[in-house]
Amino acid sequence: MVVALLSTIFSSGQAAAQERFNDTYAQITNIQGRKVHSLDGMWKYIVDLQKIGYLDYRNKPMPIERTYFMDRSTKTDPTVLLEYDFDLCDSIAVPGDWNTQKERLYYYEGAVWYRKKFSFHPENGKRYFLYFGAVNYEATVGLNGQIIGHHKGGFTPFDIEITDKVKDGVNSLVVLVDNTRKKPEVPTDISDWWNYGGITRSVGIVEVDEVFVRDYSIQIEKSGNGCTIYGWVETDGGDGDVSLSIPELGLSKKGRTEGGRMEFSFAASPVLWCPENPKLYDIAISYGKDVIRDKVGFRFIETKGDRILLNGKEIFCKGVCIHEEQIGSGGRIVSKEQDKALLDEAAFLGCNFVRLAHYPHNEDMVRLAEEMGIMVWSEVPVYWTIDWTSEETYRNALTQLEDNITRDKNRCNIIIWSVANETPISEERTTFLSGLIDRAHEMDPTRLVSCAMEIKVTMRENGLRDATVDDPLIEKTDLISFNEYTGWYWGTPDICDSVSFTFKTRKPVVITEFGGGALAGHHGDRKERFTEECMEYLYRKNIEMLENRVQGLCGTAPWVLKDFRSNRRHLTGIQDDYNRKGLISEKGVRKSAFFVMKDWYRTK
Repeated sequence: MVVALLSTIFSSGQAAAQERFNDTYAQITNIQGRKVHSLDGMWKYIVDLQKIGYLDYRNKPMPIERTYFMDRSTKTDPTVLLEYDFDLCDSIAVPGDWNTQKERLYYYEGAVWYRKKFSFHPENGKRYFLYFGAVNYEATVGLNGQIIGHHKGGFTPFDIEITDKVKDGVNSLVVLVDNTRKKPEVPTDISDWWNYGGITRSVGIVEVDEVFVRDYSIQIEKSGNGCTIYGWVETDGGDGDVSLSIPELGLSKKGRTEGGRMEFSFAASPVLWCPENPKLYDIAISYGKDVIRDKVGFRFIETKGDRILLNGKEIFCKGVCIHEEQIGSGGRIVSKEQDKALLDEAAFLGCNFVRLAHYPHNEDMVRLAEEMGIMVWSEVPVYWTIDWTSEETYRNALTQLEDNITRDKNRCNIIIWSVANETPISEERTTFLSGLIDRAHEMDPTRLVSCAMEIKVTMRENGLRDATVDDPLIEKTDLISFNEYTGWYWGTPDICDSVSFTFKTRKPVVITEFGGGALAGHHGDRKERFTEECMEYLYRKNIEMLENRVQGLCGTAPWVLKDFRSNRRHLTGIQDDYNRKGLISEKGVRKSAFFVMKDWYRTK
């Protein structure tokens, strides 16, 4: 019954997409190309474990005038009973997580109120949108004593129009942030990464004209012996004339929107983007007085048999997995420089590819990788034990996938959309993920779609082992992509000698995770867990196994570039709240296994 119900829902991805899961505005893309009034900086905050600033003692929402959204002060009228005052509170940096900024909040999961007062002077003939790059996980947004929006999802952007709500003068912005993990959510209640809470990416007020370009898509396809650049422009505020130009190619297209949309196509011969030559072109889109500028690249990504082809040529994805956690003091990435530090390590490793796990990373990370010639696997946090039977959970996952594709569809370095990681096989799960795969292909037919699956190992009588992926999703995905921890979670490194991988379906194979852990600077015998010698030996044996006994191998992404925080890692003196599978430590120290991978990638 449940599967039948969900199948009906999932079979109409477009219809489901039209009903927004979050109470926010349809996404405005390319924020970097807009006029933005930054609200980053120091905000006041109140820790509110029981949400008493929003709920009464019966655990029900209070009238707005009794909530912290009103931002009242004890100084205004000392006769009024108030048990909060943002003006008297400590401050915290936005963007940023509360865990690493405030020692007392290191392990905290729950609700925190954020308050920012700002001066603003709106102009006639302009529209204004409050933009959040990301808030983990649930955000309820208030402005000047009104609740104006609500959003779930810790890694995707959202916009709220405030044209008729922002005042000329001082404004009070109050955000209730809650990072409590719950089983019906996406991700679910358990995960192997730190649940950093807070307003973790930039906040600003986007200023646009009354009619403006909201979104656009620019793609390329093969047409006979040449190429066709095609796509669409979506506008907001009424129909009008739109022009698109790519000056370096001498191309321009003019047209008029119908129902807020104009489609275009024209023949072109651009230099194609590739890791060796990450060529990007300046574009400009004009609509009324609104002019949007961007840099875009053009490339073809496809599969042929068990090969991946970039621009018609076979390519091996020399990758590594990355969490959005900064080198050094740790915590969520909050600057381009911190993004660049991670990508520089990946480039030094020899990578042309990164798996941005297990959620959409910040937009600067994707754009920097594009400029550096690094291909990207982009993933949404459908992770482990999602509630596969819940329509609400599916709509949440679908919205996060759509928002991820919407934000990054014009980044040519993204070659794979991933819908999940390490999910247990069941009929309900396969139906759930099939709906996401179909929607990703529907929204963006120019890229590959896959997920990180798990392996099945069978022992033969002679002691050898057959490994495969026995997952019905292989019939839906463009790749056979899976995580394998041979020699770490099962057996010792020598067991790699007995394992061979074969598959019933002929598709390109990408190993999305493999590896093991070590504490940087901890040395011993190669059989001793968590020593650099053991990790190095494990990598050597895995590389030999993957190189020689995996059919159709087209790429690898060892887990992981950098040691990252996880509250599942308790070994005192070794882990200390860190997953130690990084090729570099949390401080950026390269382990010996780093150079094993670097030497191998040099040969690919």
